[in-house]
Amino acid sequence: MTAVSFYVQIVKALEEINAPYMIVGAFGGYPFGITRVTFDVDILVDLREQDFEALSQKFPLPRYYADPEMMRNSTQMGIMFNIIDTNEGIKADLVPLKREPDYEVAFQRKVRRNFVDPAGNAFEAWVAQPLDIIIGKLQAWHEGRSDKHPNDIYSMVVFDLSDANDLSIDYNAIAKEAARIGVETLEMWNQTLQKAEKEVEKHQRKSND
Repeated sequence: MTAVSFYVQIVKALEEINAPYMIVGAFGGYPFGITRVTFDVDILVDLREQDFEALSQKFPLPRYYADPEMMRNSTQMGIMFNIIDTNEGIKADLVPLKREPDYEVAFQRKVRRNFVDPAGNAFEAWVAQPLDIIIGKLQAWHEGRSDKHPNDIYSMVVFDLSDANDLSIDYNAIAKEAARIGVETLEMWNQTLQKAEKEVEKHQRKSND
């Protein structure tokens, strides 16, 4: 089992117990144009009292470690917690919404989207809107300067400007948020947007020739 497969298993378990969650990050951007082979799967959860035991039962001992008390305490304190597959040596991290209050609005406007797991099986899941995924990646780039974030943003913008996205993206809102994060982040956003616009224009010219 790969790490992505394990995360998908957790998403499906959250679905089965009807627990509030949302996928963000690169895997969340998969339905909106991100096409890279490797994904980080980031899951925000807002677990309720009845969810701790229910989720733990989906991953029983001795193979799994999913302690309901640990989940409960971590959620109350806003601390990331994990579920472990001891057979495979794989750990999946879940992030309580309380730890990421900036995602409160994004969590409220999350949407359903179709995904395909590594085995080729289709499933539905709750995911952040592309606007919120891009803003999250701007913040992540500001904190770590990884090239994967502007590359992901570029893919999502090209996808959107090519009319492949059924959810409109408020580019003014993104620019405003980028400016709030910092001057360099705004510059990165503007450069990425311009690069995506040029790529779409080039493709459209070729299509019209």
